[in-house]
Amino acid sequence: MPIPEQKNRADAFRAMHTGAGPVLLANVWDVASARIVEDGGFSAVGTTSAGIAFAHGFPDGQKISREQMFAVIARIAGAVNVPVTADVEAGYGETAERAAQTARQVIEAGAVGMNFEDATGDAGHPLTELALQVERIRAIRESAAKLGVPLVLNARTDVYLLQVGEPGGRYDEAMRRLAAYRDAGADCVFVPGLRDLSAIKRIVADLGCPVNILGVPGSPSVNELVDAGVKRISLGSGPMRAAMGLLRRVAEELKTAGTYHQMESAPTHAEMNQLMNGGTNPRT
Repeated sequence: MPIPEQKNRADAFRAMHTGAGPVLLANVWDVASARIVEDGGFSAVGTTSAGIAFAHGFPDGQKISREQMFAVIARIAGAVNVPVTADVEAGYGETAERAAQTARQVIEAGAVGMNFEDATGDAGHPLTELALQVERIRAIRESAAKLGVPLVLNARTDVYLLQVGEPGGRYDEAMRRLAAYRDAGADCVFVPGLRDLSAIKRIVADLGCPVNILGVPGSPSVNELVDAGVKRISLGSGPMRAAMGLLRRVAEELKTAGTYHQMESAPTHAEMNQLMNGGTNPRT
């Protein structure tokens, strides 16, 4: 993608985080899912690292190779006409230099946004040291600036998702980290695992920057989150896992009842062909 066009998409995606409505991301894991979401009228597409890993036979947690992950991101970015933000886990390397390399690869793949988390995968030390994470975020910003693409950085802390520390101290630790990430140059901050609406309202007010909340069963509704001031709501690997749940039901019905009702809501063969040819679903 030409840099001027990519810059325009990055600017448009950033503006979505300060507009009247929320950024809604029904996260995708391949070209077909990305085209379905784009055709549904979404103004941006976000990838799910876990969904991509699962689809390629890997567990979540940076087990898929950097090369495989970016090959999928590039295919998705090349198949849609809306901004793409890429979930690249913890950057596939521990140093600031590796984080900068990851930012370059995100841009080279055609994406204009990047999710960057602080989880380490080490149960003994579940979160990256704050000073190092701040250094890595600054390196990401510098790398994007050198390429001339204002990459929209969504900096994530897993304090709540991994239930780090005592429950009573999690809010303060999440705030400490997210404020530091914001000050280091993150455009938006992400706190998956936080579902309590009062705490969400408080963190939005205390941070004063766009906040991303993960929508899962049991989370506040989109309307409730918008009323709380949340600017970005994403679904993570939920859509991919939901699709696998449907496949499980299809297979179980075939095996036990010998019928095919679970497939009744599927797009037709013709509709999928049209989407893959760059067309619009005739039903929309």
